[in-house]
Amino acid sequence: MPKVDWKPGNMLYPLPAVMVSMGNKPENYNIITIAWTGTICSDPPMLYISVRPGRHSYQVLKETGEFVINLTTKDLAHATDWCGVRSGRQYNKFEEMKLTPGKSSKISAPTIDEAPINIECKVVDVKPLGTHDMFIAEVVNVQADEKYMDEKTGAFNLHKAKPICYSHGHYFEVGKRLGKFGYSVEKNKTKK
Repeated sequence: MPKVDWKPGNMLYPLPAVMVSMGNKPENYNIITIAWTGTICSDPPMLYISVRPGRHSYQVLKETGEFVINLTTKDLAHATDWCGVRSGRQYNKFEEMKLTPGKSSKISAPTIDEAPINIECKVVDVKPLGTHDMFIAEVVNVQADEKYMDEKTGAFNLHKAKPICYSHGHYFEVGKRLGKFGYSVEKNKTKK
């Protein structure tokens, strides 16, 4: 099938749409919506967020060196978008979106209580890359909402939380599970 060449660009979609909370005291608490985020390492657990230096949140991140990645859900979609298009210079995003700043276990930055997962992070390096700087961080704690925990397995049921993702300017609810890691090589366990 023929393909068309495009100019180089970011077409790695879908991505998680997350709300990143930050600040070390209520006066500088802020939320920024990020899609440029991902896993860097498993051991130690590390991830990154990329932020434009002109954003209000950038200076808060540089000063505190901490942030929380809060996974978003269908119920949080409106707040996720709103926090991405409004600036913390003009708005208290927690108050405007009626979100609850929760207490992190290992850092000063607040969690968002309404999010099903809160990933507490400490910045270990900042890499200027062009339009965005990459904040590389170590995960120091994860909080999970008990109502999404499977009582039998102890695993977190992310699908039950109805997560959303971002793809080329649009938000989508994550859909049907197709398989688990390794399903393509798993032996058939069906009884005959």
